[in-house]
Amino acid sequence: MQDLICQAIREKRLLELHYDGQSRRVAPHIYGIDATGDEVLTCYQVWGASDGVPAGWLSVHLANVGELRLTSKRFAPHPEHQRRDGAIARVFCQV
Repeated sequence: MQDLICQAIREKRLLELHYDGQSRRVAPHIYGIDATGDEVLTCYQVWGASDGVPAGWLSVHLANVGELRLTSKRFAPHPEHQRRDGAIARVFCQV
């Protein structure tokens, strides 16, 4: 899963994933480990359901991801993106 996520970030390609019982399409921005040792993906959701809001920032705990697929759709880094995400203690890859 790590290789696929880093490939998506490197190539700026959207990911489709199943998270919290919902299908989502996201633009991955930062992938790493948080302070508790959990793998986390900070991404901008461009499609799918998240508390009734179809788009916005999402912090995904990968232990809760059921499916993950790389799409052919490209994205530009979101203008609000901060390279130093305090929630991630060790960064594997980021845009």
